[in-house]
Amino acid sequence: MIGYYLSLAIRSLRSTPVLSALMVAAIAVGVGAAMTTLTLNYMMSRNALAEKDQVLYAVQLDSWSATEGADNPSEMPWQVTYQDAVRLLRSDIPSNQVAMHRWGGPITLEDSEIRPFIADARVTSRDFFALFDVPFIYGGTWAAEADSSPLQQIVLSEETNEKLFGGENSVGRTVNFNGVPFTVVGVTEHWQPSPKVHDLNNGHFNDSAEIFLPFGLHRQFEIYPWGNTNGWKSEEINSYEDRLNSDMVWLQYWVQLDSAEQVERYQDYLTGYIRDQKTQGRFPRPLKFGLSNPSQWLLLNEVVDGDDRMLNWLSLAFLMVCLVNAVALLLAKFLRKAPEAGVRRALGASRNAVFSQHLVESGCVGLAGGLAGILLTLAGLGLIRQLQMGYMDRVASMDWTMMLAAIGLAVLSSLLAGLYPAWRISRTNPSIYLKTQ
Repeated sequence: MIGYYLSLAIRSLRSTPVLSALMVAAIAVGVGAAMTTLTLNYMMSRNALAEKDQVLYAVQLDSWSATEGADNPSEMPWQVTYQDAVRLLRSDIPSNQVAMHRWGGPITLEDSEIRPFIADARVTSRDFFALFDVPFIYGGTWAAEADSSPLQQIVLSEETNEKLFGGENSVGRTVNFNGVPFTVVGVTEHWQPSPKVHDLNNGHFNDSAEIFLPFGLHRQFEIYPWGNTNGWKSEEINSYEDRLNSDMVWLQYWVQLDSAEQVERYQDYLTGYIRDQKTQGRFPRPLKFGLSNPSQWLLLNEVVDGDDRMLNWLSLAFLMVCLVNAVALLLAKFLRKAPEAGVRRALGASRNAVFSQHLVESGCVGLAGGLAGILLTLAGLGLIRQLQMGYMDRVASMDWTMMLAAIGLAVLSSLLAGLYPAWRISRTNPSIYLKTQ
């Protein structure tokens, strides 16, 4: 029966091409506008670490002021102090754990014509690559002792290796970073999570690091982070060692806990750690810590803010306006076909059959409108990329999920728009039209 209804719908649409085109255009414009903003928000709110959502946790310690919590929804600082990071790294409970921050400097090769360039670096512990599943093309991570003692070893990104070595296996070669020689121990494959869940402190959609350096280099190079450093009290800092021992927070901390039992043990560990610090005069606030998986971390950091959600509602409101127009067009089209429907009713077609037939026709309009809406959405996203609106360039793309969502939204919208016109035409009195034949 559905095939018969489809053939009737197609013939009906062909018989009124202008009116049909207007209905398709009304649906397409509404879906195109709505899907452009919905796609941007969808791409912005994606969880780039979704495959490890059940085992990764961002760690927060409430080391803030006794009188006022940190200025964010969790009331705990997003980052941890250096002294806390070093102590937490001693725990053997997590399967993997990383303390890290952003840094950078000039990098070049000796006796090379390649001009030095500023490389964005990530100073981190060696578990970084295993914890975030960063694949290697050549080599691997640095030696374990590099997390606690200075070893001048470096991991390059695929892009940096291409710039310096033309993509060759550079393991064992030497590069100069900040004027100091480093031995290349690994080259990672292209890795660009979006949003950058592992470091939301330095731009949600910024590029990933170009080079990676061991955590144990801090004292040797007196590394100051490129990124936020926050504190809650005035501290006398006269040396780099004072900074390392201060209560300023500037490192992100992540752990991998593979089971509920491991999570419970680590929670007990953090509880014991904070209680121990309280005996030393730190952590003046009530005992509190945070373990947030990537999904929770994205929500907590409000990667998609209120303005973005407001745009969603506005675009859906515009779609509603288009639907109202579509209802009027469908009503006009269906009422023009009332005599035909009256004849069908007189020949024995039930009201449900007439209603279903016209609802199928509405669905066909929605399907065509959805396909046209996808083209309009792609055009809108392309325009955004052309306008170079900052990070929007990196999320202005449409995947198959959103394409299917566009078609689903268009068909659902057209079916809703067609309910009243189809109901009206199914209620026609056949005797009125039979007299006119």
